[in-house]
Amino acid sequence: MKALEIFQGKPFGLGGVPFGNEFAYVTDEVAYATIEAAWTAGVRYYDTSPWYGLGLAERRLGTFLHKQTRGEYVLSSKVGKLLTASRVNNAKEYFPFTPSPNNLRYDYTADGVKRSIEDSLQRLGVDALDIVFVHDLSPDNPWLPGPWEEQFEIARHGAFPALSRMRDEGVIKGWGLGVNSPEPILKLIDVADADICLLARQYSLIDHENALHQVFPKARERGMSFVVGSSLNAGFISGSARFNYGSENYKIPVEAIEKRDRLHAVAARYGVDLRTAALQFSIAPDVAVALVVGCANPQQALADYTSLKTAIPPAFWSDLRSEDLIEDDAAIPGSES
Repeated sequence: MKALEIFQGKPFGLGGVPFGNEFAYVTDEVAYATIEAAWTAGVRYYDTSPWYGLGLAERRLGTFLHKQTRGEYVLSSKVGKLLTASRVNNAKEYFPFTPSPNNLRYDYTADGVKRSIEDSLQRLGVDALDIVFVHDLSPDNPWLPGPWEEQFEIARHGAFPALSRMRDEGVIKGWGLGVNSPEPILKLIDVADADICLLARQYSLIDHENALHQVFPKARERGMSFVVGSSLNAGFISGSARFNYGSENYKIPVEAIEKRDRLHAVAARYGVDLRTAALQFSIAPDVAVALVVGCANPQQALADYTSLKTAIPPAFWSDLRSEDLIEDDAAIPGSES
């Protein structure tokens, strides 16, 4: 099934990272209120992963979604990491704020993928996933059990053909990678028949040149689409002290701060909310079929969802181009490419 058919009318996705307490402690009450607020507003795409809080995000999301009619929403989760409950576990090594009882083990084999999907369905309380992303099979992942190229080959002979069979049999509607760097996606296009990838932190107002000129053209040739993640660079564009999932002690690149300041200056001239502009920019390319945005509370969820429907003056985008803040050939909202 083509990605556009899957996401028709559902371009905004609520991301599960905050529900796994990745950056801060989020109570059950706030998590449930956020999910319900998004649903009430009209959000019908939800993305999660076993990784987020080592099972916590999937359980929280499933508490709400299992009560909804399954055909009314799109649901994606991820494979490549298996969870096993244990009284002695390493969950807090990854997520200090999670109450998860689980240990983590990487597994990109065919059997590992099947086990991961079954486990996710049980945590979510639903009978099917629409999209499956092979997660964090990327050179930026410091926790892989071996070099990323070695793990990629395991997935190439295990996870990838298994997911293609599931799609062809109608078990899932599509699959691809969910990664923070371009190298695995470019390699995937050459060796497998994936449908859609989660392109995280690679296409934003801060940084989009490589995705625009290297990844997107090759994807178009093969008919691949993208869900764009972290279009706010993990909240950086909207004012967070965090950049691209780094800790608050991470030294943010000076050039990123300077570019954000320049973007704010143009936005101020037009009375434009920079968060709104960033979200609209990331969904504008023809190969982008949906956004995934992490929201830690109902106010964020409603503000981000509203951003996609907010008008921005065309002159704002023209000024960004003339001041070299976006690439000349980058798509802007309302453009055809």
